[in-house]
Amino acid sequence: MKKKTNIKKAFSLMELLIVILILGLLAGLVLPNLIGKAGKAKRDITCVQMNTISQTLKMYKVDNGIYPDGGLTALMATDGSTGYFSDNKLPKDPWENDYIYVKAGDSFDLISLGADKKEGGEGESADVKFSLCGKK
Repeated sequence: MKKKTNIKKAFSLMELLIVILILGLLAGLVLPNLIGKAGKAKRDITCVQMNTISQTLKMYKVDNGIYPDGGLTALMATDGSTGYFSDNKLPKDPWENDYIYVKAGDSFDLISLGADKKEGGEGESADVKFSLCGKK
């Protein structure tokens, strides 16, 4: 009869250190490229949402002949119907702010106050204006 020996296989300390070193190097190369991308992604999402609201405002104008005077709440249904948004809720920007609607004659602009929730700001805290979306 042959004896069966139980041999446990495991990683050596050297192998573990090499794996940790490789992971550290990868993190050092990848993380700097990812930092700051979240803010840009939120600004891009804001522009996409503003475009959707813009199309909704244009539908309102087709139906009524003018852009609403009472702000974005004019797009909401008051009689129990769905209004211009399927869930009858005004969208919020990625920072959970309400969009600001500014009517100027026969045109309009939409503004998001950004991460700081205040007018003005720089970087990620800067306001996002629909009229400037897609422009540099």
